[in-house]
Amino acid sequence: MIKILRETEINLTEILKRNEAGKAPEEVVADVVKNVRENGDESLYRYTLKFDGADLKSSGFLVSEKEKKAAVEMVEEEFISLLKRAAENIKAFHSHQVQNGFITTGEKGIVMGQKVTPLQRVGIYVPGGKAAYPSTVLMDAIPAKIAGVKEIVMVTPPDEKGNVNPAILAAAKVAGVDKIYKVGGAQAIAALAYGTESIAPVDKIVGPGNAYVAEAKRQVYGKVDIDMIAGPSEILIIADEKATPAYVAADLLSQAEHDEMASAVLITTSFDLAGKVAARVEKQLESLERKEIAAASIENNGKIIVVKELKEALRIANMLAPEHLEICTENPFDYLGLVENAGSVFLGSHCPEVLGDYLAGTNHTLPTGGRARFSSALSVEDFVKKIQYTYYTGEAFTDVAKDVAFFAQKEGLGAHGRSALIRLEEQQETYIELGRH
Repeated sequence: MIKILRETEINLTEILKRNEAGKAPEEVVADVVKNVRENGDESLYRYTLKFDGADLKSSGFLVSEKEKKAAVEMVEEEFISLLKRAAENIKAFHSHQVQNGFITTGEKGIVMGQKVTPLQRVGIYVPGGKAAYPSTVLMDAIPAKIAGVKEIVMVTPPDEKGNVNPAILAAAKVAGVDKIYKVGGAQAIAALAYGTESIAPVDKIVGPGNAYVAEAKRQVYGKVDIDMIAGPSEILIIADEKATPAYVAADLLSQAEHDEMASAVLITTSFDLAGKVAARVEKQLESLERKEIAAASIENNGKIIVVKELKEALRIANMLAPEHLEICTENPFDYLGLVENAGSVFLGSHCPEVLGDYLAGTNHTLPTGGRARFSSALSVEDFVKKIQYTYYTGEAFTDVAKDVAFFAQKEGLGAHGRSALIRLEEQQETYIELGRH
């Protein structure tokens, strides 16, 4: 049964510890990363057989064009059409995120600017295991395509027969993924970061995964860039007395079924709604295919918090900084301005979070564990880098050379100062004096 708590009974400190849940052993992941780094494909074959039950030594990791074609033919046309619709919505939304460079000019010929350039090669991790996520393929690959990434490669765990879920391959075709490799887990992250005989290293790794994948991403960060450290799924719903209990319960369970450690929280001003939602959660649980997972999530992290006013609900929401925030109130836009920390916000009773998961066009790769306080949804910006440039004429530099040297002197960096003063022909001896200080 989901817990119903008064505002005074909640322990935000305990709730905020949710990002520590399900953490993978650092030593175990470090060992996997080290083995792949040192032994390449040999380690990948061994780990794939051990963890996925697939022996790929004869066929290799790369998904062939023949396999791609066969997989797409296995997927019903109706779903292919739906993938294409979702892809168009994702493209339409993310196209507004494209950034342009800029150039500024100043007195005496000074020129400064910034150019925006795409990353060369990006790796996308697509989970397997408890569920397959073709939506993740679209969400991660399409923004990279829009950004202009030259090559997009995907890694995903195979089944015991060495096959990849056909729906994932169909999504990869729609999204324009260039290469697909049958490898998952921490070993896949290590392969993308350091490269093996079969898999070339990438510049950045994106996409969600289990605790071992998340830990591997943390450990390889610095060798490559990553999007974020993804934890268990989260939803926080703010609802007033006019919200529909069945809708709210269904939305809570939509995230609870992801993982036993997922977090589903309702904050409401109505005790009556709280009781009705709790009853609906129990009733809807009975018919879920993933009942055991959802029930464990509700037991572990499910909560209904009753507060006096909606502004207090928003205050708590900002402290929790949830991955998904639904505002199921009569006038949801009245409260949007109060949202400071959230991965993605869904407004009104007819905009469930699952709409964002699949079709709306906003991205569903989102910060979890309170990281929405300082990070954002995956976007086109994640797949570019910004390069600054500067140009000074001789006359412009003469005006500031002594100032630059003086600043360098204050930091005790004589060579820095010399680099500035040596350009002043009439003051060639000044840098010697600077070096004596």
